[in-house]
Amino acid sequence: MFGNWLKTTILMAGIVALFGVVGAAFGGANGMLFALVLGGAMNIFAYWFSDKIVLRMYNAHEVDAASAPQLYQVVHELAERAGLPMPRVYLIDEAQPNAFATGRNPEHAAVAATTGILQLLTARELRGVMAHELTHVQHRDILISTLAATVAGAISSIAHFGFMFGGRGDGERPNPLVGLIVMILAPIAAMLIQMAISRAREFEADRGGAEISGDPGALADALEKMAHYAKGLPLPAAEEHPATAQMMIVNPLAGGGIQNLFSTHPATELRVARLRAMA
Repeated sequence: MFGNWLKTTILMAGIVALFGVVGAAFGGANGMLFALVLGGAMNIFAYWFSDKIVLRMYNAHEVDAASAPQLYQVVHELAERAGLPMPRVYLIDEAQPNAFATGRNPEHAAVAATTGILQLLTARELRGVMAHELTHVQHRDILISTLAATVAGAISSIAHFGFMFGGRGDGERPNPLVGLIVMILAPIAAMLIQMAISRAREFEADRGGAEISGDPGALADALEKMAHYAKGLPLPAAEEHPATAQMMIVNPLAGGGIQNLFSTHPATELRVARLRAMA
């Protein structure tokens, strides 16, 4: 638990520092001070409200035992097995099979799944996926991923805004070349911070999910299916907000290039191999 709080602190400090770098590039000392204050305020805001922001980004709607009995019952059973409070359960009306967990702690957690996942997976495979997401809740690393998704995504927007409208506070516009470099590198730096903590976290969630469900092979089968279908079925919210991609159980981004180069997910083949070895 202490390790996850340390990771959260490092993430928040890194994001605030990035805000400062962007602010300094476009507004000098005054811009850096403003950006640092803004970054700190955004971290505080994200701590309390980032789960609601992400769920709204994906147009997720809350369900219960009456409106989504299969999904709700699976989550309820697995939460009891893991000794966790029952999280809120959400559905996302998208064909791509995917899922994520969010919230600041197990007492304020939510799990979300796409309608595509319910259509694609067997009941056994669905249990494996939901056990994976509940492991994120159990390990208390859902705050890390949600903070990264909501705050790191703002870095790119601020860099673009500063490049278009920034001034250095002394009446001069910033050097266009420096502005362009910052606009390109700041989002990459944000992605690197996410990568530094995300890949190992996915392996741990796979292992924990296999233990909670008692069926490593089911999660392995689900990952293979989901990764295959996700490549051909776009998830518009993830494409529009790529910083949220690292929250998903499999990479939801259909495009290539820099999004895949800086993927926060380990290779599906490696994840599956580890799960098969457990089985």
